[in-house]
Amino acid sequence: MGLSPDAKERLGFVFEVTKTIFHWGFIPAVLYLGFKKGADPGNPELTLFSLFLA
Repeated sequence: MGLSPDAKERLGFVFEVTKTIFHWGFIPAVLYLGFKKGADPGNPELTLFSLFLA
């Protein structure tokens, strides 16, 4: 049972879009989640300025 050429083309397009979204969204997502969680107790607060100094 093989896929039709049209289904293969659509599946390839979905994989390419997914790869692009993951490629460009991973680091911003990690930064967002880190800033949302906040700093651990005893560490200085997280700011964009401290991100650029690290």
